[in-house]
Amino acid sequence: MIIKRVDSTDRDFQDLVKLLDADLAVRDGEDHAFYHQFNGIDLLKNCVVVYQENKAVACGAFKPFSEDTVEIKRMYTDPESRGKGLASKSLSELEIWAKEQGYKRCILETGIKQPEAIALYEKQGYRKTPNYGQYIGIENSVCFEKLIQF
Repeated sequence: MIIKRVDSTDRDFQDLVKLLDADLAVRDGEDHAFYHQFNGIDLLKNCVVVYQENKAVACGAFKPFSEDTVEIKRMYTDPESRGKGLASKSLSELEIWAKEQGYKRCILETGIKQPEAIALYEKQGYRKTPNYGQYIGIENSVCFEKLIQF
């Protein structure tokens, strides 16, 4: 397994995000357009791609949210590669990278129709928080946070 730090111009990252968007369109149904507007990748500078046997199989990213906080975005693992800890490795790499840049906290939003994602974040030490920003009042959203520097 190899993890590469890239930005959103990386073709493998873009291809995985297309698969993520297709999956979310099915899961979110008529709510997809609302969520999709917050998931553009054009300006993401901190992305990771996980490779197994030279094939891109997982990704994730973060973007600055505030002076000391990043927002985790675009987490995805190819269905054939799930259950191998790749999402955990992606998330850990993003946390390390954010820490290296001086950030102290990660926040994220996921949907209640994504139980695998909720399980991942809880397993990795994230705790549920009140919904933030554009997700306030959105019943299908679940928000999490984790302190990464003490």
